[in-house]
Amino acid sequence: MHRAVRHLQAADPTLAKIIATVGPCRIAYRPPTFDTLVRSILAQQLSGKVARIIAERLYALAGEEELSASQLLKIRDDQLRGAGLSEQKITYIKELARHTVEGKVNFESLRQASDETVIETLTKIKGIGVWTAQMFLIFALRRPDVLPISDLGIRKAMQRAYHLTELPRPRQMVELALPWRPYCSVACWYLWRSLSGIAGI
Repeated sequence: MHRAVRHLQAADPTLAKIIATVGPCRIAYRPPTFDTLVRSILAQQLSGKVARIIAERLYALAGEEELSASQLLKIRDDQLRGAGLSEQKITYIKELARHTVEGKVNFESLRQASDETVIETLTKIKGIGVWTAQMFLIFALRRPDVLPISDLGIRKAMQRAYHLTELPRPRQMVELALPWRPYCSVACWYLWRSLSGIAGI
């Protein structure tokens, strides 16, 4: 991590100022498991507080500290609705559970797979888009060079840091990020933190 931060400080004066303000990099990683990906799906379009409450209810239903695919499939849909999950979220997490039980998603194999393969594998599952797959790459698989160009927080942080008149488009983001390579993930964490948000799944 120190090497990444030193590289970013030397490569980009604007990011160096952000690093000086934010301080040491403290990315909160999670294990690259089914459980972590379920939490990520639950958090989509919800505040962190609401997502945590729903997750707590879900885990109470499962009777496990770490949710497994087989256990999730045993929980009835009406119980999940009672825990606060929308019909859409129920569909998404059960689809992920089925893919996991059937071996279409193997979390051990994902540890060794390329970033592109991870994204391709996960986005085949209904409810998991590129952004969610990229968050899994950064915060679970600890991949160092991921640039989530669709992330609104990153776009806003870039606009502010680089004094842009409008939110940057993907091509502009890629160009701005060129000096960060191969540590885009760390740079993005600092950009999130520069907005006083909490980065992580």
